[in-house]
Amino acid sequence: MRTTFLKWMIVVGGACLATAVIHPRLARSADHLDAPATTAEHAADINDVYAFLPASELAGGAATHAILAMTVFPAAPADAKFSDTVQYVLHAQSGAGFPTTTSDYNIICQFDTAQKASCWGGTDEYATGDASQAAGITSADGKFKVFAGLRADPFFFNLAGFKDTVATVDAVVDGGTLTFDDAGCPNNISTAQSNLLVGKLGTTGGVTAVDFFAKLNALAIVVQIDKTLITKGGPIVSVWGSTHRKS
Repeated sequence: MRTTFLKWMIVVGGACLATAVIHPRLARSADHLDAPATTAEHAADINDVYAFLPASELAGGAATHAILAMTVFPAAPADAKFSDTVQYVLHAQSGAGFPTTTSDYNIICQFDTAQKASCWGGTDEYATGDASQAAGITSADGKFKVFAGLRADPFFFNLAGFKDTVATVDAVVDGGTLTFDDAGCPNNISTAQSNLLVGKLGTTGGVTAVDFFAKLNALAIVVQIDKTLITKGGPIVSVWGSTHRKS
């Protein structure tokens, strides 16, 4: 069994979202373009996990659904397919408050060689069929909908600006003018230095941030689910994703 995951925290009881990214190797970042050993099974390699409330419902005052999504297969080509030997799982754990959860709800999808999807939402919901069509697939009661297919990678990262920022910080550190506290935060960075670094990452001073992932695709599993199904333990929901080799 091979498993990788990211974790996001969301508040699904109201309009606000509180998010935190936690990587199992303690690198607080997204997971793209890994080393060869990690990407031996491209269709099982997780890029990102997303969780949010539908904007259309929030505009009406309250959300009754949650959107959970996981992308796999970094830099996926046009003919990329989900593996028929892998289970794709979105885990939703709910509780009354952070960080304690008391209820687990797993969403599991698997695919055959023809890419027909079979997806389960806990013991409550089931949907099957061609999930790559625009409407996706829907459970009998309509509380569970799944789309699964090729999409533009939604993650944004200014790689060139990041590398420039790292080089600038390294130069200051090597020059001995910057020191750090026990948490790794700089002690004596000036406002001018801070603005310089922020400018390298953003769109200021004539510098335009370029999204490294803008031209890349990924395989996406996107689930719309009735909010009551994933909040049985309380309004705070921890969402994470995993991939598993089927035995």
